[in-house]
Amino acid sequence: MQKVAIFVDVQNIYYTTKQSYQRHFNYSAFWSQATANRIVVGACAYAIDKGDSKQLSFQNILRNIGFEIKLKPYIQRSDGSAKGDWDVGITLDVIDYAAKADVIILLSGDGDFDLLLNKIRQMHAVTTEVYGVPELTAPSLINAASYFIPINEKLLL
Repeated sequence: MQKVAIFVDVQNIYYTTKQSYQRHFNYSAFWSQATANRIVVGACAYAIDKGDSKQLSFQNILRNIGFEIKLKPYIQRSDGSAKGDWDVGITLDVIDYAAKADVIILLSGDGDFDLLLNKIRQMHAVTTEVYGVPELTAPSLINAASYFIPINEKLLL
């Protein structure tokens, strides 16, 4: 059986599914699909911590599915913008797990990850799967993945 490691850019998935479908991503359906006949060696969901009860409930749902939750504090800048980027953290974890897994799954549409996917495929010969909303996933990320799996009706609540 293949060993799989899963990495979720929670903010990216939340906003892209909301923008394209006005719906939420179905993490349980995703988990069933992505882990079928595979051994999960790691599963991390990266999110921003605002500390509200809805968010805590969502994090508990993810934990119950099988994800480790990694949180960064929500930072509001004086100009009104917000900061909460997990790109470096995701990258470091993916590099670590690429040596332990046969398949790396990334849930994000962020084109910044194309270099990461190309690098781990060269270094470790892993298969890479990207789940994303088709019209909001960077073409460079789609091209860097071994397989692109579009988030569609069956992966939405």
